[in-house]
Amino acid sequence: MYSRIITGAISGIESMLATVEVDASKGMPGFEMVGQLSNEVREAKERVRVALKNASVQIPPIRLTVSISPAEMRKEGASYDLPIAVGILVSLGLIPEEGIQNTLIVGELGLNGEVRTVRGVLPIVQKAKQEHVKRCIVPIANVREGAVIDGIEIIGVSSLSETIEYLQEVEERKPQKIAPARQTLIENLDELNTDLDFAEINGQEVVKRAVEVAAAGFHHILMIGPPGSGKTMIAKRIPTILPDLSKEESLEVSTIYSVAGQLDDDKALITKRPFLDPHHTISEQALAGGGRIPKPGVISLAHRGVLFMDELPEFRHNTIEILRQPLEDKHIHIARTYGNFVYPADFMLAAAMNPCPCGYFPDRSRCTCSEAEVKKYLSRISGPILDRIDVVTEAPRVEVKQLTAEMQNESSADIKKRVMEARERQKHRYRGTRYRFNAELRSGDIKEYCRLGTNEQNMMEEIFTIMNLSARAYHKIIKVARTIADLDGHDDICTEHISEAVCYRINDKGYWN
Repeated sequence: MYSRIITGAISGIESMLATVEVDASKGMPGFEMVGQLSNEVREAKERVRVALKNASVQIPPIRLTVSISPAEMRKEGASYDLPIAVGILVSLGLIPEEGIQNTLIVGELGLNGEVRTVRGVLPIVQKAKQEHVKRCIVPIANVREGAVIDGIEIIGVSSLSETIEYLQEVEERKPQKIAPARQTLIENLDELNTDLDFAEINGQEVVKRAVEVAAAGFHHILMIGPPGSGKTMIAKRIPTILPDLSKEESLEVSTIYSVAGQLDDDKALITKRPFLDPHHTISEQALAGGGRIPKPGVISLAHRGVLFMDELPEFRHNTIEILRQPLEDKHIHIARTYGNFVYPADFMLAAAMNPCPCGYFPDRSRCTCSEAEVKKYLSRISGPILDRIDVVTEAPRVEVKQLTAEMQNESSADIKKRVMEARERQKHRYRGTRYRFNAELRSGDIKEYCRLGTNEQNMMEEIFTIMNLSARAYHKIIKVARTIADLDGHDDICTEHISEAVCYRINDKGYWN
């Protein structure tokens, strides 16, 4: 007897529906599986055989052939266990065909029949809804994740026996959705850095202004200063001044975490912008993603949020250079033997570094580094990477009077209000286009959206010559000036906006000259 089960598959960050076909026929007893399967999937036949036995199902001495299509896609992981087991049961006549109609099934099986959690349930359920599938049977641990998608029935199961019982009761089956309301899902999520506030930081007004500009236009930022000057404190508070994720962005970020297997059982939807701060010993693969079974890396997990790289020169050179493509193209391309994968990587880079190995250059009264050591240290950050960073600011040493003074600092809420107003101006300006922020503008569209007056154009020409700018740096100054004008509520870019934007270029800092 032949059966056909709908299941889901993940290829990179994309989801697709797959089909598990099972044929049970007379002949030499055996269990064959085809369809370009990885070792994990091939091992499913042993897991399924034992799980069925422990669910009191005895497979008769027949020939079983399982095919998982589409055949051209390599199948990875253990999420095919449950649909294979159900397909066998349908082929043996133990589950009626009506029980599996218009039903998607995913799940890993333990030898005792337990249905274990799998990754990628959120995008699989989303794809199932698009293909008009009526219901999805998923592991009970993934049920909240799947329930984020409205308009489709989600069934959570904890064991193979429970799955069989549900599929056999076709006539008595009642529609169910094992999931709380969306509002309850959101209320139970972790609150990210809610105890952090810019009001706690005394001094460093110039750095805080630079961070505000970066947040308003989603520009990349680099902070340079001695140890203990507050660079890390400021960076960790950047998410508190960024706009909240929209519904679409929240689903997009949650999908990435689902594919990476990093959605907790009680975290069905991510509503706070991600903040990732990898250690400088991170490997290239962990940062970019990939692996034998490809997964998103830290760069993609920071999508729509902030990637904070503290002590930037301490990262391996090759690791830093990985940032070239995602900083410019907002995605990262991973090529592997079994296919090419494109992961989203639209993040805001916030980096911090010391100006030299000891951290106190150019203060020669404290710096113990030779000029050669300073030059070697700074050279770890290549020109192409620096050219892709829009805002560079210095974080000077904080004086003791600033630390002990009772100061009324601006709160994150106050700064966020201005950032939101600037974002609204950008939203209005770029409506109907692919752009959302000033940082995303491509060179061909800068003239249209960042028009300069005669004085401003003359000023930029002079700056271009004096600072020996690259074309990319020239355009980045204009884009940052556009953001500063938005913060000031100006429709036009003025000379004072350009002057401030120029101050955020590294050529004027004296480090890489």
